Amino acid sequence: MEFEAWYLLVIPLFFALGWVAARVDIRHVMQESRAVPRSYFKGLNYLLNEQPDKAIEAFLEVAKMDPDTLELHFALGALFRRRGELDRAIRIHQNLVDRADLSQDQRMKALYELGQDFLKSGLLDRAESVFRRLESGIHALDALRNILEIQVLTKDWEQAIQTAGRLEKLGCPAQNADTAHYYCELAVAAMLKGDIEAARAFLEHALDENKRSARAWLLKGDLEIKAGRDEDAIAAWRRLEELNPAYLSTVAERLVQVHTRLGRQEQVIALLKAYLDRSSSPDLLHLLFQTVAENQGWEAARQLAAEELKRHPSLRALDDYLQASNAVNVESVEGRLAQDLVHRQVSRTAYYQCASCGFKARQYFWQCPACARWESIPPERSEHD
Repeated sequence: MEFEAWYLLVIPLFFALGWVAARVDIRHVMQESRAVPRSYFKGLNYLLNEQPDKAIEAFLEVAKMDPDTLELHFALGALFRRRGELDRAIRIHQNLVDRADLSQDQRMKALYELGQDFLKSGLLDRAESVFRRLESGIHALDALRNILEIQVLTKDWEQAIQTAGRLEKLGCPAQNADTAHYYCELAVAAMLKGDIEAARAFLEHALDENKRSARAWLLKGDLEIKAGRDEDAIAAWRRLEELNPAYLSTVAERLVQVHTRLGRQEQVIALLKAYLDRSSSPDLLHLLFQTVAENQGWEAARQLAAEELKRHPSLRALDDYLQASNAVNVESVEGRLAQDLVHRQVSRTAYYQCASCGFKARQYFWQCPACARWESIPPERSEHD
């Protein structure tokens, strides 16, 4: 192929076209940057310098100058909600909902944000009313999740069960463990009313949702006790022991009560010792200690506590040992003082703690009062410094 001289003209032509395109692009960028208010850049600068108060004021100035800055309004609303300025967040999102120039999707987004504001404010009726308007559409899944949260907060368990089922149909992961708790709540209410059959039906539903539900098995045993069927109650609790050993101490408390009433003290002591071989639970040890003290005397209880102190030293084991020693040697003033000090320390440092949010409590909750997670609190108290 021969070289043509006119090829040399192509190269400067390409350079010229590139220069023209660059000039056009630069002019476009400069025009756009002039169109953006200076307050917008001031707000960004404040955010980068971690000065949210000044950033919000700058963005508000932009929003007043240009009402069409829709995304900026959404950002301001979210900022206000995060800072706890819920009245301002509600005002911004309500104004967006009322605007006639928004598309359907934009109005639905504004509605969803407004529902979040109401929920955060504790205005649950208004929040639910807003989320109900979003049950069909792009926000349906999130709206139903929020409706479920509201129903749990208001303890509307029957509606919560239905909403959980709808969420599952929409592709949300099954919430069988939580739904089992909703049925358990209904069972507890029925038991308080003395409606044994209704309670039994609710517990069956709970176990259909979650075969390993510790709460359902515990309540099933409690229900059998109310019906006068001690052996059935024992069978239910022993079933839980097999399914979920984490609840050994809780099961053991109930078994001690029923076996003691049936005159099977030696049998239950042997059972507790077998449990203790499987678990080094301080709560379980304390229960065995109390049972031995009541049925075999303080000296046997002291020996038990001494052996456990050697195997698994803990403040609660020491507390039990000192209590038994003082019961044997009632004249030991120093022993009583020591036991009082240790007991106070145990009372101060032993508590239940949520694994999700760290909430601490002296009593056990199936649902964490702080983060509302179900069974996030382990059933064993732990000792903390």
